[in-house]
Amino acid sequence: MSIAVSDMSICAYRAGMLSEKLLDGRLKIRHLTLVTTIADHGTLISASKALHVTQPVITRGLREVEEILGVSLFHRGPRGVTPTIYGSSFITHARTILAQLRQAGGQIDLLIHADVGRVRVGTHLAGSNVLLPHAITSLKAEHPRLTVEVQEATPDLLYNALLAGETDMAVGRLRATPPPGLHQERLYVEPILLVTRTGHPAHNLSRPRLADLTTFPWILPVEQTALRAELEEAFLHEGAAVPQDIVECTSMPLVRELLVSTDRIAALPSLIAKSDDRLALLDTGLGSISRSVGVTVLAGLPLVPAAGTLLQHLRHAARDLEH
Repeated sequence: MSIAVSDMSICAYRAGMLSEKLLDGRLKIRHLTLVTTIADHGTLISASKALHVTQPVITRGLREVEEILGVSLFHRGPRGVTPTIYGSSFITHARTILAQLRQAGGQIDLLIHADVGRVRVGTHLAGSNVLLPHAITSLKAEHPRLTVEVQEATPDLLYNALLAGETDMAVGRLRATPPPGLHQERLYVEPILLVTRTGHPAHNLSRPRLADLTTFPWILPVEQTALRAELEEAFLHEGAAVPQDIVECTSMPLVRELLVSTDRIAALPSLIAKSDDRLALLDTGLGSISRSVGVTVLAGLPLVPAAGTLLQHLRHAARDLEH
């Protein structure tokens, strides 16, 4: 027992010493930027180009951080670098710290220019067609000088942008479990339905099953989305193969154009199809596939004032959509 206590005491002592070393002034913000940039680009050469410095500067800075921490942050290989277990942990915290600093700068900038304001919102297919436009319309009616910057991307890119402090919130389909460092707020639940153009030949079939539709061309979400995995599971459950003629797309304008101009089929949120007279719903059940639509933000940090205002309008718009 005395040995175990002694080992624990040594570990606690070492942890305390490392914490003090991180706060003694040697670790700089530039070190955090350098480490996260190396992680993002995968090589020291690419990181040096991204930061507009020479490779020796990158090498020296990385060595400084590793000496402070007393561990290696990256595995060096012939094709680049990959984070070690220590590097992965440190990089996560470095991203959070940099994001908080960006948020702090944004807050101060908004206080300086409180009469204008800006909110940066990322969106994916699930939130961009109905909910977000309604919320922005009502927001601008009350605050015409507030600027809304909308960025469309896949969920994984939106989450990275949030963690990096490059956006204030993401609007779209929520995950069952939020990614580390992020908080989700559900606004409403919407079923996913199969959609075609009006007059599509599939409507001549009587209550078609997925297996009856595999000969048609399809539009599927990209592979890193939850909806893509759920659709593939639905095909598997019916014993049907995933269609071979597919276009992978998450841009709603392109999805709509492909639907109305071809015989492609897509799985879309019901509100999208119901609000477009050139689209029609197929009477094909997708089981329990639905989407929880909501907002994802950084966990533990207050929203900038403009983002908080947009969130209120998103909540009101969601309530209107549910009725």
